[in-house]
Amino acid sequence: MLRKSALILFVIISVVPFLFPPLCNSESGNAEAIKIASDRLDAYDDRNLILFTGNVVVTKENIIINSDKIYLYYSKREDGKEASSKGMMGSGEIDRIEAEGNVRVEREDRVVTGDSAIFYNGEQKIIIRGNAEMKEGENVVRGDMITFILNENRGIVESSENGRVRATIYSDEIN
Repeated sequence: MLRKSALILFVIISVVPFLFPPLCNSESGNAEAIKIASDRLDAYDDRNLILFTGNVVVTKENIIINSDKIYLYYSKREDGKEASSKGMMGSGEIDRIEAEGNVRVEREDRVVTGDSAIFYNGEQKIIIRGNAEMKEGENVVRGDMITFILNENRGIVESSENGRVRATIYSDEIN
């Protein structure tokens, strides 16, 4: 069992550093890398997919995503060359990250929870579906879908045709 854990750790250490540099979206190009921890990692290079399962925690700068499973989809290099010694993905880019089961996204003092989530790297947005709830301090908003636009620091809550968005908001003002 120890040997298997060491092998998984070696794969993560070997592969993960090459997954995340394309996520740099700061003007200086020195944004922090994404860190992923899980009980298991399965890589499917033919499908441009890495699957993390079991107690998954994703961390990037001040964003933390927890879930049961994470599907990380990436694009191949544009020049069509093989990745050679750089690892499975070479210099490919992360396209999107899908989270399933007990999803929790934390950023600063906001916590968003739901059944599933998709992070779109190009748009820098997270969409949470199924029992979606956003909390900020004591304020709570619930709906069927919450979209969190990271680079604008804003959220959008939507309900289904028959449902309604519900909010409990406390004023910080003192009379």
